[in-house]
Amino acid sequence: MFPWLARIAPACWRPVSRCACMNEDNNNSNNDEALWCRDLEKHSYGDFSFAVVQGNEVIEDHSQVETGKEATFVGVYDGHGGPDASRFISHHLFQNLIRLARANGATISDDILRSAVSATEDGFLTLVRRTCGIKPLMAAIGSCCLVGVMWKGTLYIANLGDSRAVIGHLVRSNKIGRSNTIVAEQLTRDHNVSIEEVRQELRSLHPDDSDIVVMKYGVWRVKGVIQVSRSIGDAYLKRPELSPHPSYPRFLLSEPIRRPVLTAEPSMCTRVLQPSDKFVIFASDGLWKCLTNQQAVEIVYKYPRAGIAKRLIKTALNKAARKSKMRYDDVKKVKKGIIWRLFHDDITVVVIFIDHESPPLGAKMSVPEQSVRGFVDTAGPSNFNIM
Repeated sequence: MFPWLARIAPACWRPVSRCACMNEDNNNSNNDEALWCRDLEKHSYGDFSFAVVQGNEVIEDHSQVETGKEATFVGVYDGHGGPDASRFISHHLFQNLIRLARANGATISDDILRSAVSATEDGFLTLVRRTCGIKPLMAAIGSCCLVGVMWKGTLYIANLGDSRAVIGHLVRSNKIGRSNTIVAEQLTRDHNVSIEEVRQELRSLHPDDSDIVVMKYGVWRVKGVIQVSRSIGDAYLKRPELSPHPSYPRFLLSEPIRRPVLTAEPSMCTRVLQPSDKFVIFASDGLWKCLTNQQAVEIVYKYPRAGIAKRLIKTALNKAARKSKMRYDDVKKVKKGIIWRLFHDDITVVVIFIDHESPPLGAKMSVPEQSVRGFVDTAGPSNFNIM
């Protein structure tokens, strides 16, 4: 443990229970102030496990699960610059989806999901324009956006930024004496300029801008200020007229933009679910900085369903702490905003289990139609009915 941390930690400890777990296990009696979870709940295709841990002084991750009789909606919104954009998405994207689905013949498709994301972006930029006079930094607030919808045996995903959806599916082994193997398959593309392919994409789109991607403080960034190339919000990188006032030098660019350098066009994935598909992990990038896709799906496959999202987060946090030669038990005792963000970001994890077995003939599945919001710990009836 670092000496300076040992000096400040005792004054910052405060045992506040923050975990809203439904099925507490013996290993996770948990007084973590920063950790919220729902260990196991029902959705239309099986069970889901949901957990969020706070890393920022004000949590910027917002998330939701909406369950209906025939469909399941998952949203992970990893905010940056503040919580306004991610909070806005959590309040509007699902409603936009329902409105568009009903207006297009009571159906879900990748086009409808894409349109719901676009409507949410338009709504947030309108809010920025209306409030820029009293809150100019709204133009510098944005969010990654990962959305998944399971409907009629098909999974539809839209993604902006570097949150990620990974499916775990079973592969038969030809070797004698070995059982099926769980394999990770990434369903989304990371829109982060740390990836060479993303940098090349931006350079090809902006051949006249030699500073479209800049290495700053050892990290590749779009225009030297942001790592993701797609997002909701970040209006000052999309609309020149919405640039923050010069009194906010953190957001000043070397030269004014002539056209958008970020986009809100999501990458899409449509997958017809197969019997070998067992679960999908939806998570913000904080998880994937600590665990590989394969490590994550092996943990989900190996351990009981109840509390598995929380287990993934705790595994990631322990790895993050060990990189700094500390124990996570020491880190979590320190007051939020002082140390937490040095070790980990806000992390959201939703694990959606896919049960393909049909109920017995004549049996009725009892799936609660509910809306669960991560960390803010609100749950209520969902209007997930597109008819």
